[in-house]
Amino acid sequence: MTASSTRRSTATRSRIAAVGAIAVAGTLLLTGCGDQTKSKNNDSGSGSASAAAPLADKLPASIRQAGTIKVGSDIAYAPVEFKDGAGKTVGMDPDLADAMGKQLGVKFQFENGTFDALLTGIRSKRYDIAMSAMTDNKSRQDGVDPDSGKKVGEGVDFVDYLTAGVSIYTRKGDTGGISTWSDLCGKKLALERGTVSEDLAKSETKKCSGGKKITIEAFDDDQQAQTRLRSGGADAASSDFPVAAYAVKTSGGGKDFQLVGDQVEAAPYGIAVAKGNNQLRDALQAAMNAIIKSGEYQKILTKWGAEDGAVKESVINGGK
Repeated sequence: MTASSTRRSTATRSRIAAVGAIAVAGTLLLTGCGDQTKSKNNDSGSGSASAAAPLADKLPASIRQAGTIKVGSDIAYAPVEFKDGAGKTVGMDPDLADAMGKQLGVKFQFENGTFDALLTGIRSKRYDIAMSAMTDNKSRQDGVDPDSGKKVGEGVDFVDYLTAGVSIYTRKGDTGGISTWSDLCGKKLALERGTVSEDLAKSETKKCSGGKKITIEAFDDDQQAQTRLRSGGADAASSDFPVAAYAVKTSGGGKDFQLVGDQVEAAPYGIAVAKGNNQLRDALQAAMNAIIKSGEYQKILTKWGAEDGAVKESVINGGK
């Protein structure tokens, strides 16, 4: 999610399986001309590094051996990451991860979690990274709680890959006079907990006068916030622009919601990596830049309607 402490993604990703040169060599020595069908099945399941993957040697040895990067993600943030009708994880982030996996010779294994617990999951080593439409900002880099200003963790490094702002949307034809954040004073706003939308709402409500504060209704995921708005339980909802725009386009066949006002607080999305895990961080940056250069990155963003947020180069900790 965007700006001050935003999310979303990591959300939802296709699985890439590849085989490492060392593993292949060892298999050939042990099995000779054995059952090739069995070998293919084993390769598909292992996700080990492929000799064809040009950036495989940049990864930490432990990741190469595992053949998998464990990704924490809130997989309910379409179109960044979500479950399709068949229950498969899909979206922009999974597609980008698949493309990066081909460069690195590993698969990205997405694991669902609530957005506000993803960084804790990295600290506890449940996840190797978080990729969930997460905004790169100083609070997250430094491990500081944006509300209290207190240190709550070691912080993370970010591999930036997109730029997005935060938007407000309402029920279609029922804006309630809302077009800016200041118009939310005295209104009910639905959003996802732990996102920049929540940070902005908390900041804005302090500016409200006459006792007309913003009633903030924070949910575990964005889909719950959309349901709240759709049912009339809130006056408006807020999320990152790509997500808000997708909801407006698809919910109820485009008849449920409408965007109001302009997106604000444009900031980079980043893949979060634990401080000190520099080799993995740099490998991810190299893979992202490789798919940007190849054109695969632009194709993926266009597929999911996020091309306006494209960057020309992935940088480390570009958020402010």
